[in-house]
This record gives sequence, C-alpha cells and structure tokens, in this order.
Amino acid sequence: MATAVTANRAELIAIADSVAKEKLIDKGIVIEAMEDAIQRAARARYGAENDIRAKLDPNTGDLRLWRVVEVVEAVDDYFKQVDLKGAQKLQKDAVVGDFIVDPLPPIEFGRIAAQAAKQVIFQKVRDAERERQYEEFKDRAGEIITGVVKRVEFGHVVVDLGRAEGVIRRDQQIPREVVRVGDRVRSLILRVVRENRGPQIFLSRAHPDFMKKLFAQEVPEIYDGIIEIKAAARDPGSRAKIGVISRDSSIDPVGACVGMKGSRVQAVVQEMQGEKIDIIPWSEDTATFVVNALQPASVSRVVIDEEEDRIEVVVPDDQLSLAIGRRGQNVRLASQLTGKGIDILTEADASEKRQREFVERSEMFQQELDVDETLAQLLVAEGFGELEEVAYVEIDELASIEGFDEELGQELQSRAQEALERREEANREARRALGVEDALAEMPYLTEAMLVTLGKAGIRTLDDLADLATDELIQKRRAEPRRRPEGAPSRPEDKGGVLGEYGLSEDQGNEIIMAARAHWFEDEPEAATGEDAHAESSQ
Repeated sequence: MATAVTANRAELIAIADSVAKEKLIDKGIVIEAMEDAIQRAARARYGAENDIRAKLDPNTGDLRLWRVVEVVEAVDDYFKQVDLKGAQKLQKDAVVGDFIVDPLPPIEFGRIAAQAAKQVIFQKVRDAERERQYEEFKDRAGEIITGVVKRVEFGHVVVDLGRAEGVIRRDQQIPREVVRVGDRVRSLILRVVRENRGPQIFLSRAHPDFMKKLFAQEVPEIYDGIIEIKAAARDPGSRAKIGVISRDSSIDPVGACVGMKGSRVQAVVQEMQGEKIDIIPWSEDTATFVVNALQPASVSRVVIDEEEDRIEVVVPDDQLSLAIGRRGQNVRLASQLTGKGIDILTEADASEKRQREFVERSEMFQQELDVDETLAQLLVAEGFGELEEVAYVEIDELASIEGFDEELGQELQSRAQEALERREEANREARRALGVEDALAEMPYLTEAMLVTLGKAGIRTLDDLADLATDELIQKRRAEPRRRPEGAPSRPEDKGGVLGEYGLSEDQGNEIIMAARAHWFEDEPEAATGEDAHAESSQ
C-alpha cells in the first residue's frame, strides 16, 4: 500500500502543477484541495467520527495521515479520545488534557472514494478560479475590453474575455447591430458582481462612457488629460453629443476630437455602428452651453429658471423642427447633456406666452390688491409676478417706481400681506375639508398650500407622511424637454415627489420626514419607566 503511494508521489505533484498553471491559481490551493479530498476518503475508510488530518508535501509528494485524539482519564468517545495508558504508548510524555497524533497507514482509493476525491478537488479549484476572476475584474469597471462572442442567449451576448466570461444584455447593445459567434467585440465593463455561480461581468456598448473611452483611445490629448469630456449623451445607434473643454488655450478641443479630415471621430463612429456624433465646446455658462448643445439649430435667446431647474429656449420659427429633432432626439440629447429640462418655443410662442403671463399677473394683482388695471400692469412691467414679491420687497423698491411714492408702496404691501393671509385661510379650510390632521401643520417648512397638495395625494396623517422617503416627498420632476414626440407615454419618474413643485431642498425634506417620525419614539421612554415602576412595586 505504501509502495503504491510512493509510486504516485511524482504524479500527484505533477497534477497539482498542471492544474495550477491551467487555471491560473496558486499551487497551494490545489494541494489544499487534494489534502481535503484525502481526508474525506480516510474518514470514509476509518469512520466519519474520527478527526483525521492529511498533509501532502508540495515538493516531494510525501503523504502523512493521522488521527487527532484527546488524552482523558475516562474515555467516553473512542473515536476522539484515548486514556492515559494508551496515549503514552503513542507519546511517552503525554498527560491528561493533551491532544496527540495517532499515525494512520496510507489508504487505497477505491473507485467511489476516488470519484468523491475528484469532485472535491474540482469544486475547490472551481471556487478558487471564480475568486481569482472576481479579484481580477472587480476594480476594472469603466475600462474597455476586447473579447470574442461565445454565444447569443435570448438576445443577450455572452463574450469570452480570455480568463472569464462577460455578458452584454439586450438593453446595453447598440440597436440593430448584428453580432455572430466568433466576432471580436469591444465593450465597456459596466460592473462586476460577485455571485455563487461565479462573478457576473456586465458589459455595455450603449453607455455614454463607452463613447468617452473610445475617444480617449483615439485622441491622445484626451488620454493625456489636456482635453476633457465634461458631458456625454447618446441615443445608441443613432446620434450622440459630447461636450469637450481644453486645458490648453492653444489646442482646439473640437478640432482635436475630429482629427485630420475627420479621421479620429470616424474611427469612433465606425465602432459605434455609424452613430452620428456632435462634438460641442463645453462652457461653464449654462446659457452658452445650451445654445451649443442644440446645434445645428440656431437659438434666439435663453431664459433660465433656477428654481425649476429648467431652461426656456426661444428659436426662430423656421428652426423649431431642427431644434427639436426627429422624434425629439436633438432636444432630448441636449437636455441629457446639460442635465436640465429644456422647453423649446418659437418667437411667436414666446411672445404669446409673455402676453398671456402679463395678462394673468395683471388680473391677479387687480383682484388680490384691489387696484385698477393701469397700476396692476405697471407692477408686472416692473418685474413683479407674485404677491410675495410685493408683500416682502424693500419699500424703497416699490416707492422708486415712476408714479409711486412711499405711502402707496406701504398700502400695496399691506394689501398684499392681507391677500396672502386670505389665501392661507382658504388653503387651511381646504386642507381640513380634505381631512388632513392639524398635526401636519406643525411640521417644519410645510405651508397650508403644501398641506392641501398632500391631502389631495392621500397623505392626511403623521404616519402617512412618516412612511414616505425623502425623494417621494420632494424630488423634482425629471429634467427633460417638455416637447416630447407625439404619442409618447409619460414615464412614472416624470411626476417627481408629492411636493416636487415647491422647490424644497433635500435637507428640508429630511427634516420634515424626521419630524413626522418623531412620535414613533415618544412612547418608548414612558413605556420603559412604567416597566421600572412595576418592577419596583413588585419588590
């Protein structure tokens, strides 16, 4: 039996070396797997109750097999214990409480034991290989990698990356791109996820970062950091926009990205299956960047609404269709590029809107302030659009309007404040009619108008409010163009939070939610005090 093991020493070490090199894992892991397999086979031979250990020398292939037993005065478990007399036969200086080694003879692997050992080794090696793959790719998200299409399953493309496999899901592929088994493809490592069946490497050819990385490969100035891509937006397979800026005033960022006779941008276009790319100079000035982003359409003027985080762009009548683009593509990409919602208006639309707003505001001032049409129009012409602006502006600003004096300004402010109080009272009655608890009126930052909005959304108690997440309460409407293609359905995220229209900040939203949840914890100290009192009385 010993001779058989000796004859196989060189073979065992050769197998360990071969597996370690093939799977690119440490030889020690393979040796450990072999030892584990031998231990399992020995337990099957001598009894699973025994604490059996195996040691395989990675250099010589020598195999040692032994059983660990505890020295006790009276033996209860004959598999794991030995009395002092028996122990001293194995180790002369053994005393009660020691753990000693009981050497075992080598074993012959039967067919079943050999098969089980083989499975153990395969599993250990497979686990080590998966861990090695994860460690290799976990920090490579954002890189471009080249692989070979291995198979296509349910529209998802499985790519052989050499030491691992990645998958390009259907929604991360370029539409209408046809790939076949054996094709070489470049893609972006989107993310790497550790799973029981091995690391899942998700790839993308549709992500804007894929285009940015391609430009970095084709344009040395981007790779060197002289030119930076500040923003990118894609409609995969159709059109894309990138905003670029140069750190060196002597280098034109757009020209560098285009290259001689368009060579650089064409290399990127070919990789992205003919996707047209607009290269736009990035600007810190939002209005300038929006004008650039809407190219090739020309823009008459830009009005920025900071509170709504939206931009109103006025274009000549003959530029409207170009600014919007086919199926809203141009304005949609410009909105993604700038990160703001963009409203496209023609000169006629803008004039009509201004006239409508002028009339609406004038009528509101006439009604709320009880003034004549001329005075109301004068307020609007001076830039006043809300009662709050009249009520709380510095008196000097009102008195400085032509034809006004300080006395008239004070009278207008007084009337505006009274009108606001009437609105608040009307909203309070509407809120109570909706069944909104008075406790909600005590929450920070919430006005009666906000409470009416909450009531209409079915939020009427502190618990209703406390159950909301901050985003559900205050998130603004998704920043995207209001002019969407005809027939396109609105998306759930367009609706924003319940109070999204009021411009509350995230900190304010958090404070409101925490204040609403405070009553959940108020009873806890009282309950604890009651328990303590009960304990004392029982004593």
